[in-house]
Amino acid sequence: QVELVESGGGLVQAGDSLRISCAASGPTFTTSGMGWFRQAPGKGRMFVAAISESGGSTQYTDSVKGRFTISRDNAKNTMYLQMNSLKPEDTAVYYCAQRRGHEYIWSALSAYDHWGQGTQVTVSS
Repeated sequence: QVELVESGGGLVQAGDSLRISCAASGPTFTTSGMGWFRQAPGKGRMFVAAISESGGSTQYTDSVKGRFTISRDNAKNTMYLQMNSLKPEDTAVYYCAQRRGHEYIWSALSAYDHWGQGTQVTVSS
């Protein structure tokens, strides 16, 4: 049974930094790719970043490249998203997700079969 629990969200000002975490339970974390998605009010859930099983490969949506960094610690069964230079348009609920094996389109919602409950990130201007 896979359970994903996000934490670390909060209210920050534009330009600030924040790190959110995703703690995973279950035996498949270290053999699964992972991803972060976000959903702003009134909008659909959108891809933010993804990471391979080992952490050696990453992908980002264009709007966060150079500002956000995805990482994982397999010894702790935890994934992170370091967010720097935050902007008001980064305001959203952030979800972590576990990817199915052999999925090649890391940015697709359908590539992920386990989701956390989300953590709110609010950036004030």
